[in-house]
Amino acid sequence: MRSLSALDVFISHVDNALKTLIPSAATSHRPNPANHASHVEFEEQEQKHAAGLMRINHTGEVCAQALYQGQSLTARLPEVREAMKEAAEEEIDHLVWCEERLHELNSRTSILNPIFYGLSYSIGAFAGAVGDKWSLGFVAATEEKVCEHLQEHLQTLPTQDERSRQVLMQMHEDELKHA
Repeated sequence: MRSLSALDVFISHVDNALKTLIPSAATSHRPNPANHASHVEFEEQEQKHAAGLMRINHTGEVCAQALYQGQSLTARLPEVREAMKEAAEEEIDHLVWCEERLHELNSRTSILNPIFYGLSYSIGAFAGAVGDKWSLGFVAATEEKVCEHLQEHLQTLPTQDERSRQVLMQMHEDELKHA
C-alpha cells in the first residue's frame, strides 16, 4: 500500500470538510432507517421542536466528522489513524440521515456548522497529538455522552414522529458500537 504525501492528506481532509459542510454533498452507504416509517402532519410547535432536535444531531455529526479527521491527522499508530478514518466514514450515514430529515421537516442545517467543524477538528488534532491511548479514551467518553444525548432526544421527540425516531434509534445503536 502506497503512503500518502502531505498534499494527498491535505486534499483528503479538505474533501471531507467540504462533504461534511456542503448540503447534499455526502451520500450514505446504508439506507435511511426512516424509509419505512410514514410521514405525518405536525402542529407547528411540534415540527419546530423535531427540527431543532434533528439540527442539533446534525451539528453533532458535523463535529464527529471533524473530531475523527483531526485525530486521524495526528495519530501516531497507523491502525489508530485507520480506525479514526473508518469511524468518520460510518458517521457519514448519520450526517446524511439528519440532513434528509431536516429537509422533510422544512428546516435547514445550522449556519454555525463551519465554526463547529473548525473547533472540533482542532480538538481532535490536539487529542491525537497528546497520544493514541488518550485519543481512543476521548472517543469512548465522547460516544458515551452522545448515547446519553440521543436517549434524551428520543424521549422528547413528538410521539408521532416515527421518522426522526427511527433515525435516532439507529444512530444510538451505531454509537454504542463506536464507543
